[in-house]
Amino acid sequence: MLEGLKLEGVGPSPRMSFSFAPRLNLLTGDNGLGKTFVLDLAWWALTAQFRAPIPALARKDWPGRAKVEASIVRNDGQHYPVLQTIPPLLGSNGISAHQGLTLYVRVDGTFSVWDPIRNDMRWQHGMHTPLPEYEFSRDELWDGLERNGRVVCNGLIRDWVSWQLKRSESFERLRRVLRVLSPHEQEPLTPGEPTRIGIDDVRDIPTLELPYGTVPLTHASAAVKRIVGLAYLLVWAWEEHQRAAELMKEEASKSLVLLVDEVEAHLHPRWQRLILPSLLSVAGELRPDVKVQILAVTHAPMLLASVEPHFDPEQDALFMFDLVGGDVKVTRADWRPRGDANAWLTSEVFDLKEPRSVEAEEAITRAKAALKDPQLPIEKVREIHNELYRLLKDTDPFWPRWLARAEAAGIEP
Repeated sequence: MLEGLKLEGVGPSPRMSFSFAPRLNLLTGDNGLGKTFVLDLAWWALTAQFRAPIPALARKDWPGRAKVEASIVRNDGQHYPVLQTIPPLLGSNGISAHQGLTLYVRVDGTFSVWDPIRNDMRWQHGMHTPLPEYEFSRDELWDGLERNGRVVCNGLIRDWVSWQLKRSESFERLRRVLRVLSPHEQEPLTPGEPTRIGIDDVRDIPTLELPYGTVPLTHASAAVKRIVGLAYLLVWAWEEHQRAAELMKEEASKSLVLLVDEVEAHLHPRWQRLILPSLLSVAGELRPDVKVQILAVTHAPMLLASVEPHFDPEQDALFMFDLVGGDVKVTRADWRPRGDANAWLTSEVFDLKEPRSVEAEEAITRAKAALKDPQLPIEKVREIHNELYRLLKDTDPFWPRWLARAEAAGIEP
């Protein structure tokens, strides 16, 4: 697993450090404070690979050479330090110390997979010439990935149909993973029979059996496509890893790291309520003894409420990103259950005064001040009363608190 990450002279703060929990790590905070940046650096620490030649720029106000340090705990329990200077020093070999599968789910619909056997650069002069990593655009995920004249992944459409027609164990594993990641037990992601979608496309397209009918995957919603893509890559990466382990006479991995940016993206609140517990359990469908570590960025109070029954401070952590002065400060929060999504919204994690509209929040702020001022002129009380009635009606839980004040001023309910 990724044990720690330390940044000096790079990113939105002169110094940032993380001591990650072994199972679930949630990163929260306002937009633009560096949460995705941290996921990118976590990806580098685990894989020694970056999407771009220079993954980060040194701060102009930082004296000396900026650096990124990480600590990885390997299968044998040993702690392996990793160091990258910014800009990188010459001679970097691109070799990763991480021995587990790593999957990065980005918010833009792209995915990355790193395999400790198939992508390890130590093999480049040996039995095969590996890719440094598997980077899937949205089209490549569905239609296949080719690099250097080689087909390295058939893609979701071809693999799904092939597995299904062969009635293979791969398809049964995919079916189980889809069931775990489904939005509701009454609405499972159930594969249907492949179908053609037009006379100008000769491919058989996978389908899902939804309550209202059979839907080709290419016509599914953005949420379904993202989750189905994740399910497919989990199964594909695991299947290909096992085959590579057999070929290379290596031991198959027993660990999986998931990096997920905005885990709630496109998901209805009902699905948000299930997705994190599902991700914690889905690795068991690949192999019962697989250990999974998750680093997930979220802006959704529903996700935090959903994980309360599962959160273990010994295994899990919540990190809050806040802007303090001109720099970003990251703190590992003391976990405290809030009970519901509204309570999380008004906690220090999301820092809203009220779980309502801006107008309603301002009206309630004025009303609370009026509750403490018995000498407020009746015209002002009536003005506040009318504004509250317009914005809250009589169903809001604040309304009974206000009625006593209004009646005391002689205002009819």
